[in-house]
Amino acid sequence: MRIVQIIDSLEVGGAERMAVNYANSLANKIEFSGLISTRNEGLLLDHIDQKVAYLFLKRKSTIDLSAIFRLRNYLKKNKVDLIHAHSSSFFIAVLVKITMPWIKIIWHDHYGISQNLALRKNLTLKLSSYLFLGIISVNDSLQKWAQDYLNCKNLIYFPNFIIKPAVFFDGIQLKGKDGQRIICVANLRPQKNHELLINGAKEIYEKFPEWSFHLIGKDFNDSYSANLLELVKEKGLSETVFFYGAVHNVQELLQQSDIAVLTSLSEGLPLAVLEYGLANLPVVTTNVGEISKVVPSSKEGLKIDSNNLTQFVESVQILIENQDIRKSLGNLLNLHVNENFGEESILKEYITWLKSLTAITK
Repeated sequence: MRIVQIIDSLEVGGAERMAVNYANSLANKIEFSGLISTRNEGLLLDHIDQKVAYLFLKRKSTIDLSAIFRLRNYLKKNKVDLIHAHSSSFFIAVLVKITMPWIKIIWHDHYGISQNLALRKNLTLKLSSYLFLGIISVNDSLQKWAQDYLNCKNLIYFPNFIIKPAVFFDGIQLKGKDGQRIICVANLRPQKNHELLINGAKEIYEKFPEWSFHLIGKDFNDSYSANLLELVKEKGLSETVFFYGAVHNVQELLQQSDIAVLTSLSEGLPLAVLEYGLANLPVVTTNVGEISKVVPSSKEGLKIDSNNLTQFVESVQILIENQDIRKSLGNLLNLHVNENFGEESILKEYITWLKSLTAITK
């Protein structure tokens, strides 16, 4: 089996990290594992295993003929028979398939706004799906949407999986006091609802001024991030809420933290919560998307309603005041994540599924 993962960039995001995870994990399991970034590189470039055949396509436009030919040459040279296209990268995969009909395409849907799927319309994707061999969805809602809206009968749900990162030392020391840090890993996008976190941080500061909040994730330098910075300033939290941007090794910073939070309005199956579990951290998270599969009960973490400030503050306060609860929640979340979201079991199912599909088409 010779598979290449295609993704539009290597910036630090959920879909991008899963493309790298699949490429790295498959490198030791199949004949050939490749990875192509079509438009931009990024921090994840340093996370690609040496066994993975990597190409940066330098795609400049929607229909970039030179990029399509570079992709064709890569596929021919490496005798690739299956493209695993992540998110919006499906389009260039379809363009190259038109010129190489024997190439098979698997599309991986990482869409993170699962609460508004009724409004999700994409005619290009709908037409392209006629050429997909199969579709992977990261949650049940997306799988149902694909069944109703797209034109591919081979649908499957695979959760995101977590792998232990290679050792990277960013050299970043979180501010604040040891033993009193709360971390949030989420790119600065509106659906992540950092406003709830900042408003909650103000109330927590009034009760527990020694505790601090640490926000990890890419700043897109847009109006959303500008408003967040202004909100922190307005509330007098400049020495309590800190922004770090994207980092190479999230685990390094999680190890410096004591509580982890995620305040999203919508999610698929967030890698951040899987990483929290890998780091044995107690979690407060909104109960959206597939988070309940990662945090199934109050034994593994504290779930709150979306955008509920009172519940957020009360839950964080419980963890601040109870070290034993923090330890128990962190350990049980770690156990659940390792048992249900490890790479070995998911990759085994993935390869079995692909073999069954390719057998049908022969």
